Formats: sequence, structure tokens, C-alpha cells
Amino acid sequence: MPFAVALAIVVLIFVAKTLRVVPQQHAWVRERLGRFHDVLEPGLRVVIPFVDRIAYKHNLKEIPLDVPPQICITRDNTQLQVDGILYFQVTDPRLASYGSSDYILAITQLAQTTLRSVIGKLELDKTFEERSDINRAVVLSLDEAAANWGVKVLRYEIKDLTPPKEILHAMQQQITSEREKRARIAQSEGVRQEQINLANGQREAAIQKSEGDKQAVINKATGDAEAIRLVAIANAEAISLVGQAIGHTGGLEAVNLKVAEQYVAAFSNIAKAGNTILLPANAGDAAGLVATAMSIVKSGHKGV
Repeated sequence: MPFAVALAIVVLIFVAKTLRVVPQQHAWVRERLGRFHDVLEPGLRVVIPFVDRIAYKHNLKEIPLDVPPQICITRDNTQLQVDGILYFQVTDPRLASYGSSDYILAITQLAQTTLRSVIGKLELDKTFEERSDINRAVVLSLDEAAANWGVKVLRYEIKDLTPPKEILHAMQQQITSEREKRARIAQSEGVRQEQINLANGQREAAIQKSEGDKQAVINKATGDAEAIRLVAIANAEAISLVGQAIGHTGGLEAVNLKVAEQYVAAFSNIAKAGNTILLPANAGDAAGLVATAMSIVKSGHKGV
């Protein structure tokens, strides 16, 4: 009975050592008698106990690797602390097992040295502007070297670029001065545009006023001319009507009466206007004055 139990235990151990399950997205490197034999893919696999052994287990997923922060010197001799993260993937489990004793340490060290080399070619201001170019240069350099290690470097991202406190303070002052400069320029441009607008407005107002004054003068002159013309036409028509009336029967007597009335009215107005009155020598001879006026009217009528 004890022998059967021992045999059962040995069988279970043998089966456990023989049947191995490889997880998905993993690759196991099998060595037979100390030499590389093959790579076990995901699934149920048979391993010969005491002859085969799983020497290396690799994860085939994309792996993020945090690259420790380091101090880099820029082209203008400024210290800059750089912190980044690297993404890689094992593409050849055999090379990853035997190409390097520790491919993760090799990638990390190479990423740091490459980053120092790239940063050293740039000035401080350029390192902030060309971050994508720095990432691309690191990936190209790492991918070329990591091919011998069975690793594919997918991308590298800079997380932080931290200059010294003195440089950071100077950069903040520079940014503040630039903003103040832009604010002053914007304010001066606003004042300049305001003055231009005011000058243009005053110019337009002066032009409009002069045009209005000109049109007013033209309108007044046109009105005065039209008034003079209408008065002249009225006088001409009145004279014509008077001349026609004189030619009719009783017209001359009517003119005599009208002249006499105007004569009397004229002297009456003179008496009302002031205390001093200037009278002609024959002021009492109204008939004589009327006769004189009528002789003028007749002569004018004959001339017409």
C-alpha cells in the first residue's frame, strides 16, 4: 500500500512536469540538456521532465518602461532634468533570452545615453519646442540597437523637462515681460486706431458741413434769383395791365384818381412818421402834381 501511494505521487509529479500550459501573449524558451531547443507558444505543451527545462518566460505584450530621471546638459550649457517613459515589445524570445543578459537594463541605459546626446545638440528653448523630434530620435536610435536583443522599441515620450529654479524663474520673467510688451503694443494700437477714427470722423463731419453750407448758399441764391425773377415778371405784368387799362375808355381818369390817392396817402404817412415834414413848393397844388404824373404816364404809354 505505501508503495502504491508513492507510485501515485511520482506519477502525478511526472504528469505535472510533463504537461505545461503557456498563457496567451506569452512565450517560453525551452532548453534541452542545457541547450536552446525551441520556443513554446500559448497552449498545452509537453515537456520531458529532467531533460527539458523552461529557461525563460517572456511577455509578448507592449510593455511600458519608466526611464529614471537624469540631468542633461543643453548646447548652451544649461542643466535640464528629463524624465521619460519607453514602450517596447518582445518580438524574438530567443534573442531576448540570449542576445543580452538583461535587455530591460540595456534599453534603459541606452535610452538615457541617447537622450543626453540628443539634448546636448539643442539649446534650452529648442528642447521645449522640439519635444516630438527628441522622442523620434531616441526611438530610432534604440530600435536599431534593440533589434539584436529581440526587442522592438515602439515609442518614447518625455514626461517632464525641468530646468533649474534660477532658469525657471528667468523664463517666467521673460514670459511676463513678453506678455506686458504685447499688452502695451495692443493698447498703443488701440489708441492709434482711435485717433485715426476720430480724425476721419472730424474730416467727414467737416466735409459734410461744408457740403451743407455750399448747398444752403446755392439754395438761397437760387431762391433770391427766383424771387427777383418773379417780382420782375409781376412788375412787367402790372405795367402791361396799367398800359392796357389806360387805353380803354375811362382808363386815364382812373389813373388820375389813383395817382391822387397815392399822393395824399404819401403825405399822410410822412406826417405820421415824424415831427419834421419836408414839402414841395407846390404841395397844395394836387391837381398840378397829378397832371405832371399823368403826362409822364402818357409819354410812357406812347413810347410803348
